[in-house]
Amino acid sequence: MLDAQTIATVQATIPLLEQANTALTTHFYQRMFKWNPELKHIFNVSNQHNSSQPKALFNAILAYAKHLHEPGRLAEMVEHIAHKHTGFMILPEHYPIVGQHLLATLQELAPEAATPEVLAAWDKAYAALADIFIQREGELYDQREAVIGGWRGARVFYVVHKERESDCITSFVLAAEDGGPVMDFQPGQYLSVIMPSGTASPYQQIRQYSLSDKPNGKTYRISVKQELHPQLGLVSSYLHEQINVGDKLSILPPAGDFYLQADHETPVVLISAGVGLTPMMSMLNQLLEQQHPAKIYFLHACEHSEVHAFRDELIRLKQRHTNLVSYTWYREPKSTDRYQHDYDFQGFMDLTVLCKTFFNPKHQYYLCGPLPFMKNIFKQLTAMDNISSDQINYEVFGPHNTLSDA
Repeated sequence: MLDAQTIATVQATIPLLEQANTALTTHFYQRMFKWNPELKHIFNVSNQHNSSQPKALFNAILAYAKHLHEPGRLAEMVEHIAHKHTGFMILPEHYPIVGQHLLATLQELAPEAATPEVLAAWDKAYAALADIFIQREGELYDQREAVIGGWRGARVFYVVHKERESDCITSFVLAAEDGGPVMDFQPGQYLSVIMPSGTASPYQQIRQYSLSDKPNGKTYRISVKQELHPQLGLVSSYLHEQINVGDKLSILPPAGDFYLQADHETPVVLISAGVGLTPMMSMLNQLLEQQHPAKIYFLHACEHSEVHAFRDELIRLKQRHTNLVSYTWYREPKSTDRYQHDYDFQGFMDLTVLCKTFFNPKHQYYLCGPLPFMKNIFKQLTAMDNISSDQINYEVFGPHNTLSDA
């Protein structure tokens, strides 16, 4: 528990943090990777190129500073980041390195404000936060190792099936090389794939891909979008172009705090765009496997049929399950795309065109997709009568973002 003086001293630096904004965390990452380049084997360096990681870290630091006196408000953030950290094999010995560079960054960017008193307060505050993460991440590592089919660290899998789902998304079905069972997961969670140094990059690269089918205890399916940007697509392009049936991959256990939690009687609305439909397919298949008696609505948006993954699979599922209703938006349909067969609406997803029975306080909503899409859908839902943000669960690919600040 931090003392009142430490809390007051840290919170007095909030205006300084807000003024520095992501310049603070950008400098931090540059400094850390310069002096500890071995951490490039852990951190997703691609996120440095689009500034998403510095922004995510800055938001986390600012939130922590603001809520030091009411740590309960940080529980959701801590849980989300702890899952992410275990998906990169962050260990207790990494925290002192990060703390060292964080304090040095404060000192270098604001030498006058970073008095010994301020640095000592931030040192205490960071140590307290590190202890929280170390404890929670340790619990997650232990839990995953203890269950049937569980493990700790990397486990070797091989590709038993590879299937092209669209022009940009390919599925990989993975089985453990040791022939043993694989742990169950919560639909919506992801796997971390480790690419050794010298394959996709000079540094080991770890990427997280949503599981796209229901758990079965034997195999996992991930469905990967190939990113064409030379930096952002290092691993996805390698998977698409170099990994084939029989090839091996190192995998970390399933993780993630975004997952299906609806009870048996709750209607579920699954809303996605682009590759965001991958965790939704996992949720959908699990609901259907469990013979979910309530209505299931599957709403998806993409550019056109060539990038519309799982279209045929969804058609087959609708034919077999009368409680499944789906609608698709194509932003720019191809001339060969058929209205009311391939897609139902043209343009961006607009929920007002649907029957109001889709949207009521009894439903649970799950959203996944690009950040602008997510913000737009979140605004549409919360603008409706009787729908609160508590009903809306979401996952934004990449570093953590919140939609309520949109």
